[in-house]
Amino acid sequence: MYTQAVPKLWTETIDAHRAQVRDAILDTTATLISEQGLLSVTMSLIAERTTIGRATLYKYFPDIETILLAWHERQVAEHLAQLAQLADERGTPMERLEAVLTAYAHIAHRPHGRHDAGITSFLHNEQQHVSHAEHALRHLVRDLIALAAAAGDVRVDVSPDELTSYCLHALNAAAASPSDAAVQRLVNLTVAGLRTN
Repeated sequence: MYTQAVPKLWTETIDAHRAQVRDAILDTTATLISEQGLLSVTMSLIAERTTIGRATLYKYFPDIETILLAWHERQVAEHLAQLAQLADERGTPMERLEAVLTAYAHIAHRPHGRHDAGITSFLHNEQQHVSHAEHALRHLVRDLIALAAAAGDVRVDVSPDELTSYCLHALNAAAASPSDAAVQRLVNLTVAGLRTN
C-alpha cells in the first residue's frame, strides 16, 4: 500500500497543467465563436480544436454556456487587475485617475469579433458573476476621485459617488466609438467635467 504523501512539485505540476488546459478551452471556445458564431460551436468541436478528448472537456465544463461564463469571468478579472495596477502607479491622484479612466474606455471600446453579438446577448443575461467586479471598479474610481478632489484637482460640489457614476456611464459610450481617437476625445470630455474650473 502506498502511504507516502504526493510530492509538492508533482501537485504543483498537475495544478499548472489543469490551469493550462482550462485556459486553452476558454481561448479556443472564444476563437471558435468569433470565427463561426455561437450557434455553430459544439462541445465536440471545442474538444477537437483544443486537441483533448470529449470526456476530458466534460470534466472541466458541462456545457458551452459554462465555458462562456468562465471566459467572461477571466476577462473581467484581468481588466480589473489592469485598472488596479494603474491606480497604484506613481503620479498624482489626478494622473492616476486619468490613466484608469483612459484604460477603462479602451477596454469598453475593444472591438469584438463579428459573431460576438450572440456572446454579448448571452452574457448580458448572466451578469451575476460581474457584480463583484463592478463594485470593486466603482470603489477604485471613487477613491481616486476623492483623492484628486482633496488635492484640489476635482470639483467638490458633487460627491465622489455621483462623479464615479458620471465617469463610468459616460465612458461606457466608448463601446460605440468609431476609433481610438474618438475614445480619447470621450475621455478628455469626461475628465474635463471632473475638473474644478
